[in-house]
Amino acid sequence: MFANKFKFAGVIALAATVGLVTATSSQAQREGLIQIDGSSTVFPVSEAMAEEFMAANPGSQVVVGVSGTGGGFRKFCSGETDISNASRPVKDEELEACAENGIVPIELRVGTDALTVVTSVENDFISDISTEELNAIWAPEAEGTITRWNQVNSAWPNAPIGLFGPGTDSGTFDFFTDEINGEEGASRADYTASEDDNIIVLGVSRDPNALGYFGLAYFLENQDTLKALSVDGVDPTPENAKSGDYSLARPLFIYVSPASLEKPEVRAFVEFYLETARDTDLITEVGYVPMPEDVYDEILGSL
Repeated sequence: MFANKFKFAGVIALAATVGLVTATSSQAQREGLIQIDGSSTVFPVSEAMAEEFMAANPGSQVVVGVSGTGGGFRKFCSGETDISNASRPVKDEELEACAENGIVPIELRVGTDALTVVTSVENDFISDISTEELNAIWAPEAEGTITRWNQVNSAWPNAPIGLFGPGTDSGTFDFFTDEINGEEGASRADYTASEDDNIIVLGVSRDPNALGYFGLAYFLENQDTLKALSVDGVDPTPENAKSGDYSLARPLFIYVSPASLEKPEVRAFVEFYLETARDTDLITEVGYVPMPEDVYDEILGSL
């Protein structure tokens, strides 16, 4: 029903020009328009949900953008958006920024991702990588010094490592650096960074010696050009993310505010989002792991 309905490269609709955001304008400016921004990882889910919602509600308008989890929270906390996609929980400083504008983020978990480490499908020397090897490649001290594969593992070739990854506004970057390097934000900086995961896909797919990481859905959409690596011998699959066996599994969220929920169209969309996640295979077909039905029921009951 939902397969291949979303396209990763863009947004589902174009927003009309909106006015300046003031400290008292707490949400989106156009009447009836639902504006969503933030995580590139959550984007495919929210985009698919928006398409289904607009199909079921002719005349409704939902715009989904991508600026990274951090960029999304900046927009949300300044009142530019109704809903913020996030691949990590909101930070204390983001809560403070929201509070300055009278905005209270409500966290709604929508599923689970298996952050995926990838190479080009043309890579013929690696299929598994350890967390220690990932740390050797991505640690801050690796910058300018670890530049070839055989420096990390002598069984790998004397070939340059081409590195691609999310930028510092990304929740994926925050999660990966915390899990692999032991500190959120701690990373070498000499790599090709982008908040657009499609740029990472293209970069890695075109270089047999490249390495990158992003959400599982982007790998599943590009399996013809990419190869997913197992991490410590465990494959990045929805089943392993659900069981907890995969070490780079992580929760996915959307955030909304009480003021936004007072808008009938926003409340209708949020309820539709959670009910669709509960009642259909959309989350699974996008490439992520849904939660148990009773968890969605509990979240819906709290709204």
